Amino acid sequence: MPELPEVENLRKGLHKATLGQKIIKIKINKPKLVSGKGAVRPASLIHKSRFMRGAVGEYFTGVERRAKNLLFRLSHGKIILAHLKMSGQFVYKASAGTKIIEGGHPIELSEKELPNKHTHVIFELERGTLYYNDTRMFGYLLYYRDMKAFDVENHFGMYGLEPLSKEFTSKYFFEALKNKKSKIKAVLMDQKIVTGLGNIYADETLFEARIRPDRNASSISKNEAEKLHKAIIRIIKRATKVGGSSVVTYRLLDETRGNYAREHKVYGKAGKMCVNCGKPLQKIKIQTRTTIFCPNCQK
Repeated sequence: MPELPEVENLRKGLHKATLGQKIIKIKINKPKLVSGKGAVRPASLIHKSRFMRGAVGEYFTGVERRAKNLLFRLSHGKIILAHLKMSGQFVYKASAGTKIIEGGHPIELSEKELPNKHTHVIFELERGTLYYNDTRMFGYLLYYRDMKAFDVENHFGMYGLEPLSKEFTSKYFFEALKNKKSKIKAVLMDQKIVTGLGNIYADETLFEARIRPDRNASSISKNEAEKLHKAIIRIIKRATKVGGSSVVTYRLLDETRGNYAREHKVYGKAGKMCVNCGKPLQKIKIQTRTTIFCPNCQK
């Protein structure tokens, strides 16, 4: 699943590609993708009809991000909330030419044929077409007539602070951690204290702060919390600047790949030598997630 730097870069690409464009037509091949966001979703024709009636004829006025969610702003205050989950992908194809730009999880068929069997939602715009493809169909696009209707469902109520926000201070971070009994990596990934971190950046920030991922969060000292806080901010800023971490399943909307994967110190490097001490990196599982760390450097 893409993490904050990848989603933020996708947001920038989608904003640039769609801004000011009118939605001429929408085709929804899989109604379940616009009918909810749970594991079990009814393929509701009512949601499909409401989505199409509400969004067609409106203009894209901007794309925002909250945690790993994308918020498409439309004219007249309307909103489309999107989440790629494990295998979602947006592809934008301009009308004037055959250039295709895509962002999200690469789907080989999308580079050869559009639409294809994985294309589930199509937005025909004034100057191009925006496709939503999803091989596993865990992602979703939800329509809301206005912010009031959106707020009723409290989509963002469970999220903690954005890591680059001024509210995310080391004091807040330490206070939030000190009563948590879960492993520190699990706490970083559950989105309730700080948003946008997943497997990649949890491993990388813990390595930079020299903290073992399997320690209880409540054991983190004030000094360690300050180091981890600084590591989160520095790594998220750097990863966002260079386009994020394009590993096997992710790329940006402008066809480029993020470069931060080249700077990974531990993620995906089990058994390799630690760049700091030269000893082997170790692999463990934390809440089913593969976790890489240096048992010598991280305490």
